[in-house]
Amino acid sequence: MSEVCCTQDQNIMILSCSGGSNVGQLANRAAVELTQEGFGKMFCLAGIGGGLTGFVQSAKDIPRMIVVDGCDIGCAKATLDRAGILLKDYLVVTSLGIEKNKDFDLKYNEVQKVKGEIKEIFGGPIEKESREKDSNDCCG
Repeated sequence: MSEVCCTQDQNIMILSCSGGSNVGQLANRAAVELTQEGFGKMFCLAGIGGGLTGFVQSAKDIPRMIVVDGCDIGCAKATLDRAGILLKDYLVVTSLGIEKNKDFDLKYNEVQKVKGEIKEIFGGPIEKESREKDSNDCCG
């Protein structure tokens, strides 16, 4: 369990699609909400796509990262590939049984499903009390 605590302290980088469909927007909304909740930190995929050195280097250096694409086209994944960044953890929203469409009225349960899957990839939700532990209790 200490690995989960340490992951929180080091910030999980979240790179998400924000494409022109419900699933792209679900990926983006999940990234925003997880960042607001203190579970990782959303990072600028456009900066990586633009080849901005600091953004690319940060993505190469971060120990924990998840890339969330809306669909199998994989634009976010392709952006990392083009920048020479190794893919760490990866999620495609449509793999969760959510159909791609142009309905931008995002469903609460679908946002929760995407967030839950991301948390599951990193070992489950990080409880507030785990974040507040003394640093000696987490990662030495």
